[in-house]
Amino acid sequence: MMNMMNGPMTGSTMAGCGAAMLLAGAFLILGVLALVKYLRQVG
Repeated sequence: MMNMMNGPMTGSTMAGCGAAMLLAGAFLILGVLALVKYLRQVG
């Protein structure tokens, strides 16, 4: 992971960014799983 937030943005901002990235990753995984399930049903 590249840390582009050097300076005053630390602590709570990093925690919020991490939570947002985890949430985005979870949505991405759920979307991929749903797509795979859909493709298996169709094909």
